[in-house]
Amino acid sequence: MNKLYAAIDLHSNNGVLVILDEKDKVVYERRLPNTLAVVLAELKPFRQQIQAVAVESTFNWYWLVDGLMEAGYEVRLVNTVAVKVYEGRKYTGDEQDAQHLAHLLRLGILPTGYIYPKEERFVRDLLRKRAQLVRCRTLQILSMESWVNRHSGQGISARKVRNLSDTDIEAIAGNRYGLLSMQSNRAVLHCLDEQIQRLEQEILRQAKLKPAFEKLLTVDGVGRILGMTIMYEAGPIERFERVGQFASYARCVNSRRMSNGKKKGEGNRKNGNKYLGWVFVEVAHHAIRANDRIRRFYQRKKAKTRSVIAVKAVAHKLARACYHVLKDQVAFDATRAFS
Repeated sequence: MNKLYAAIDLHSNNGVLVILDEKDKVVYERRLPNTLAVVLAELKPFRQQIQAVAVESTFNWYWLVDGLMEAGYEVRLVNTVAVKVYEGRKYTGDEQDAQHLAHLLRLGILPTGYIYPKEERFVRDLLRKRAQLVRCRTLQILSMESWVNRHSGQGISARKVRNLSDTDIEAIAGNRYGLLSMQSNRAVLHCLDEQIQRLEQEILRQAKLKPAFEKLLTVDGVGRILGMTIMYEAGPIERFERVGQFASYARCVNSRRMSNGKKKGEGNRKNGNKYLGWVFVEVAHHAIRANDRIRRFYQRKKAKTRSVIAVKAVAHKLARACYHVLKDQVAFDATRAFS
């Protein structure tokens, strides 16, 4: 029986399905609507011959990958940023892209991503929504801090800016327009606080840290919510053979290309998990406040460079430490991590 290899280049409202045989001959090629029943119907005549189906998508693959797997197909989720496009072609389009993916699948060299288990995905999505709201909350606080600094010439902490009364704000601005501006920020801030708390309560009701991830709670700056975010974004730690792979996946490694001590360019900075990268920056901020050794490390880095780079350096150290904590099932040791 002739073996076939399928690939789908998925877009927001349609996808291009291509099926190749063992000699890279196109046996099927068509643009299909994003309807699972239609896709399955088109695949059905080739069901027994198809070895696997590669799906390339940047955001909307849940329905298709889950549906194909439930129908009994072996599915490979394409690691989009790792696929090298053949540069010798004069013309390329969706059909050619799908053919290229099917070709790589046939050769066994298709870069693939991790398909997170469907039953655990809803908690991960809640954690991602919480992260989005936390970023929005930080934006409101920074806006309020900037407003006070602009009108008074004095810096102010996030805690103090939250406690500013209407009288304080009017005194700083000298008019009611400043009051209106700050009141709008404060209203959004309180709304975000309420929704973040609501999400956290639901997450803690629905899930808990797995035994293999309990040691994360020994890491300074990691609580149950951030610990679960690491757990759900990283998946099984066995996925990563080396600590460098984990740090790179967490976007804690720079992308510079060096030659003879000189920077020659940059690689793909977006390669990795942006949510995992965000959570380690959050952990770094908490750890700097909670641990004297980590704070001194941060201050030394900050004295030589910008604060944002210093925080990223702390995040990198903590990502590496979390890998060893999970891999070796040992408690976090700040002395070793920040020697």
